[in-house]
Amino acid sequence: MTEIASYPGLAGRTVLISGGASGIGAALTTAFARQGAITCFVDIAVAEGEALAEALTAEGHRAHFANCDITRTAQYQGAIRAFAEAHGPITALLNNAANDKRHSLEGLTEEGFDSHIAVNLRHQMFAAQAVAPMMRGAGGGSIVNFGSVGWMMATGGYPVYAASKAAVHGMTRGLARDLGRDGIRVNTLVPGWVMTDKQLRLWVDDAAKELIARSQCLAGPVLPEHIAQMALFLASDASAMCSAQNFIVDGGWV
Repeated sequence: MTEIASYPGLAGRTVLISGGASGIGAALTTAFARQGAITCFVDIAVAEGEALAEALTAEGHRAHFANCDITRTAQYQGAIRAFAEAHGPITALLNNAANDKRHSLEGLTEEGFDSHIAVNLRHQMFAAQAVAPMMRGAGGGSIVNFGSVGWMMATGGYPVYAASKAAVHGMTRGLARDLGRDGIRVNTLVPGWVMTDKQLRLWVDDAAKELIARSQCLAGPVLPEHIAQMALFLASDASAMCSAQNFIVDGGWV
């Protein structure tokens, strides 16, 4: 594993990460906390979230967890405001939370459609709505929306998830234009097939491993830590003139 770059400017900044208790989110939470950021994260996985915050605090870092359902907009925006009141204005937002639950067109209901949109798209917009005034008051900030290579590859088995993640790219570009004059950068971080515990448990069999090896330009697995390294760059001053862009971390697949 490549040594993680240091971004001194992140020290002391208040960062918010959705879905930060496990998988890619836990790698994000860990990476930002170890950079010295005041790292706030939400998740519905209470035990995992509390354990991660406790472990990072024991290392001497500032990590703060809140149990929050990001599909409940009022609850989520309330948690965002509470974090800001306690730890200072949020100047980096990582819209990581998502659920690639498989579903079919034939079995789709309106309720199911709305549920998939809520967990994969809607919360990203309303989190941006909540933090934009804070960033504006602070003189700028960085919003990192999370996309997916799945729709780029025309992957089947989750049509609403694919639609949601494609829409993230349009949301990023629209917000980048609307918020850019206030010094707020908005980009999309696009993970490839990342070898999280969930993916390994549910989807990555021998055939999947063969597909990955055949499709990526680079050998080896894409790990949560690889996504975290790109996220650190996008949240830091090192990406000061980057906005409205897609940053793909997929081993060279798409």
